[in-house]
Amino acid sequence: MTPRPLASVSVDLDNLWAYLKTHGDPGWRDRPSFLPSAVPRLLEILGEQGLTTTVFVVGADVVREDGAKAVAEIAAAGHEVANHSFGHEPWLHRYSRERLEDELSRTEAAITAAGAPRPRGFRGPGYSVTRDLVELLAERGYAYDASTLPTWIGPLARAYHNRTAKTSDEGLGELFGGVSRVLAPVHAYRWQTGAGSALVELPVTTMPLLRTPIHGSYLLQLHALSPRLAKAYFRTALRLCLVRGVSPSLLLHPTDVLGAAEAPGMEFFPGMAAPGARKVTWLGWVLSALREHFDVVGTGEYVSRTPLRRTRPVTGLDAGR
Repeated sequence: MTPRPLASVSVDLDNLWAYLKTHGDPGWRDRPSFLPSAVPRLLEILGEQGLTTTVFVVGADVVREDGAKAVAEIAAAGHEVANHSFGHEPWLHRYSRERLEDELSRTEAAITAAGAPRPRGFRGPGYSVTRDLVELLAERGYAYDASTLPTWIGPLARAYHNRTAKTSDEGLGELFGGVSRVLAPVHAYRWQTGAGSALVELPVTTMPLLRTPIHGSYLLQLHALSPRLAKAYFRTALRLCLVRGVSPSLLLHPTDVLGAAEAPGMEFFPGMAAPGARKVTWLGWVLSALREHFDVVGTGEYVSRTPLRRTRPVTGLDAGR
């Protein structure tokens, strides 16, 4: 019997305060959290679907009681816990090498203190990645990075965000990726570093050929316009992935299962007008559709099970500061 192609699912466990901070809302300093609502709901959906996935966690949350509890519950359910930086600032390209290393090490320490294994994977907030970051991940023994979103829509999403944001911080200049991401690979590949590293880059999948996003938040936007359109769009994406030999890497967020009342202050965020119960039902359909065609695993398991011949020189990335 021919094995089914692989797909991967991951969750970026961005918390309420992180969204408010990027949006320029001073209320973020109180560190409001929706993890106690979001994590049980996400784990329930994944459990109902029989999936073990990867959850990228923020170190500044994990050092707190609710974040440490979330990591313990995620790990106990069999999911991989990966590194999503310590401060969740989507302008890592402005960081010095020393500050990047501090972001990695502090989050690693928080994750292991919460009872999960040392992380093997990393995703930069806002899809922020630089040459320094890739080289540091390789040096620290990471198996993979998952920080790229190969799409032309990044600058448009950034313009929408900046129009509604309460800040004009120039650090948001590369939020959601720059124009260079338009032609970035959609398939997983290995970075060529000076040390000959085996570090894998696993892009967040976009629609083959069209290169438009297919992850949870964008699907919800389409669903708000027309559930029939959203279903047709996602089915088309899956068919194109099969035809083009792309293994989908589907990205989810807590906002994919939360309503506006559970995320106060996030009215600016697309899809927050939909009730949480409706989102849960929709996400269940999305995961079921993915499972119809693919063997769905976490990002770390996908990387460990997939032989890769494609490579890309790290010199193609910005060096950072």
